[in-house]
Amino acid sequence: MEGEIVNLIVVGMISWSVVFLLVRKILSKRSFEFCNRIVSSIHATLATILASLTVEDWSCPVCPLASKSSPKQRQTLAITVSYLIYDLICCAFDKRVSLDNTIHHLVSIIGIGAGLVYEKCGSEQVAALLLTEISSPLLHLRELLKELGYRDTDLNLAADITFAVIFSVARMVGGPYLTYVTLTAENPLLIKAMAVGLQLVSAFWFYKIARMVTYKLTKRTSSKRVVSSPLPREKLN
Repeated sequence: MEGEIVNLIVVGMISWSVVFLLVRKILSKRSFEFCNRIVSSIHATLATILASLTVEDWSCPVCPLASKSSPKQRQTLAITVSYLIYDLICCAFDKRVSLDNTIHHLVSIIGIGAGLVYEKCGSEQVAALLLTEISSPLLHLRELLKELGYRDTDLNLAADITFAVIFSVARMVGGPYLTYVTLTAENPLLIKAMAVGLQLVSAFWFYKIARMVTYKLTKRTSSKRVVSSPLPREKLN
């Protein structure tokens, strides 16, 4: 791994931490998680834009396969690694530590880190970054709306459904294809293992999201039925 990339990761970790502290100071009345999700939303938006800009050929976003990473690809991946390390540490200070989120971060850090060390698989990793982060702004938005007082509203439900659709298409359509091309190309074994691990985590989250959406739609339908049902008339004396 180049010294420039290592420096970028270190500077990135410090920068994300400073952004969090600034958000925490500005939104002092909001929760720790709320402020961290603001930072996460900034990263997700930035990562999606940078990943899109590094795609060499949109007719084949994952091409060239198993090739040497370009400087732009390595820089984009380094920024995301710095965020993942920051977020992993930041979440440890929160009251609620999510095991599946911790596993996801560790798998991502090891996978991207391996790509940076080998300086290969830039196209595949940037494509994976795009697929995994494109739904993240909506993931955080739906949680931010709850703290802002919009829990169980039409707006929150719209955010839930939009997030679920984008996540499902990206992770369960684009994800398996990307995993397949990564496994069939001449990539290092560790990269292939991380691709499989990330897809398994995505499948687990897809299951949880499908259950969440089903529950919310069922709950909303049941509530409307109760509201629309006529009240029983009182018996006349």
